[in-house]
Amino acid sequence: MNDRIGVVAMAYGTPRTPDEILPYYTDIRRGRPPTDEQLADLTHRYAAIGGISPLAARTEAQRAALHDALDADAPGRYEVVLGLKHAAPKIETAVEQLAAGGCARMIGLVLAPHYSAFSVGEYLGRLRAGAEPHGISVDGVERWGTEPAFVDFVAADLAPRLAKMPANTKVLFTAHSLPQRILASGDPYPDELRATAEAVAAQVGLDAGQWDVAWQSAGRTPEPWLGPDVLQVIDELAADDDTEGVLVSAVGFVADHLEVLYDLDIEAAARAASQGLRFDRTTCVNDDPAVMAALARRIFELG
Repeated sequence: MNDRIGVVAMAYGTPRTPDEILPYYTDIRRGRPPTDEQLADLTHRYAAIGGISPLAARTEAQRAALHDALDADAPGRYEVVLGLKHAAPKIETAVEQLAAGGCARMIGLVLAPHYSAFSVGEYLGRLRAGAEPHGISVDGVERWGTEPAFVDFVAADLAPRLAKMPANTKVLFTAHSLPQRILASGDPYPDELRATAEAVAAQVGLDAGQWDVAWQSAGRTPEPWLGPDVLQVIDELAADDDTEGVLVSAVGFVADHLEVLYDLDIEAAARAASQGLRFDRTTCVNDDPAVMAALARRIFELG
């Protein structure tokens, strides 16, 4: 072992080529291949945004930005690698790479700002399980939804967009829906989304009636998922004669990918247009230097 610290930047993962869509979808379904209809639907969605998602490149750019920021503070001390949930390199592969390099400790950072035991907790659990046989301790950044640099980024993008929208525009802060059963365990995920929304709304100067939270991209399973869904909210806003526009701020997502580029830019935008509502959404963080530097500081504080 040495005094180098391994940092695993964790994310959901995405297929990098059309040929990877099937194994990716199969992994999401815990080894059960999708039906031909399900595969065709997902392939269609990727085709609609240009053939494949830019998420892989965006996630690598985030990893590189984190490494550069950490290296600026402590040259040579941190090794930053990717660990993905449903695509290569998997979280377990990242652990093996860092262990083989002799890292004495590991720090996990999930590239998602809001904690849930069903999402961030699961990523960190996999990281710890992989590190345990090597006798390597693991710390984790569990949440960063109210990180000032993140709030500043969203607010700075939202304010000028809102200024160009109709006077009666509703701002919707969204995140990926999770199964509703998380509520039975007191999971903080809904409160985490609302905390981000409140912080951004306060900075922009939104009144309570100007904004709300909504959920999106629910899984296609029979069980109930957190709602209301953003499409349902758009329908409800359209039925209100006082609302003329909807501005979505997808603060649960920090990189351009399918759930933003298709679910919002295509599906939600089309739903709003069909109802006569103006539509816009805020920009994703991607590898914004200020936000990545802030996340690096959180890692640095742990290490």
